[in-house]
Amino acid sequence: MRRPRHNLEYPHRKRGMDHDLYDWSILPHRPPVTWPEGVPLAVWPVIVVEWFPLTSRSTPFRPPSDQYIGVRPYPDYRTYTHLEYGNRVGIYRILRALEAGRTRASVAMNAEIAVRYPEMVRAVVNGGHEVIAHGIDMEHIHEGGLPRSVERSWVRRTLGTLREATGQAVTGWLSPDLSQSMNTLDLLAGEGIDYVCDWVNDDLPYEVRTKSGPLFAMPYAYELSDRLVLLDLRHAEAQFYQQIREACAVLGREAPRQGGRIMALAFHAWISGHPHRIGYFEDMLAWLNDTDGVWVATGAEILEAFREQG
Repeated sequence: MRRPRHNLEYPHRKRGMDHDLYDWSILPHRPPVTWPEGVPLAVWPVIVVEWFPLTSRSTPFRPPSDQYIGVRPYPDYRTYTHLEYGNRVGIYRILRALEAGRTRASVAMNAEIAVRYPEMVRAVVNGGHEVIAHGIDMEHIHEGGLPRSVERSWVRRTLGTLREATGQAVTGWLSPDLSQSMNTLDLLAGEGIDYVCDWVNDDLPYEVRTKSGPLFAMPYAYELSDRLVLLDLRHAEAQFYQQIREACAVLGREAPRQGGRIMALAFHAWISGHPHRIGYFEDMLAWLNDTDGVWVATGAEILEAFREQG
């Protein structure tokens, strides 16, 4: 049975996507990118610190941490304290490792982290790290059923809290659970956000159009994330860090032919901050420092270098 022709006739039907949010392009057809001093690979480490309320609203779905732990009776102190470990202990191990490795990172944090753990915020800022906004907390999920006015208040609360606490411009955004509504990008652009980390369909930044002006989608580490690899896929720590080395090798081989590449890496304080994992993290930083052709930088620094090339 032939498909009726009218099924293929609709607004915006054209080559590429059927929307105008961003231009259709494939990576091999774009002009090559050059990173500072001509290095082929920009490595973007992102440290994630989160606060999960003890009382779960479960709307529009349960918090992402609960999805691998399973149903637990209330009050679930086991899960709550497991997650809180990252904010009490894990993040400080990671910050010490970054300092020892002479590495600056982007630190994605909930606004509630700044309220509840001001000492942590000071440690992050004093370490020279970039702060990325990560929503109010891990139960304030940006999703399609959220009224625009409510979401606007969430965005302003998040950015106002973090900008005041850090003294930074805070121009990057990572949504809790990488979730957005149809209004999220427009609201973020209107509040001074330059880049978002929720879209993971590329190896390089690309411009996104909104009613409030453009911003950029940065290639966040959905695949090279301790959450996905260690907890969801249940790979061993040694396997995770071997995957990082393999990704670095492939991107390094591609760069001379297609231009500079980005390798983003995501580490959660409540996962990688444990004593049985921190050694792997330290070894990775040492390996990156010893690897030629690598520029370790924050998201804002990478985006600035990208935008300077037009």
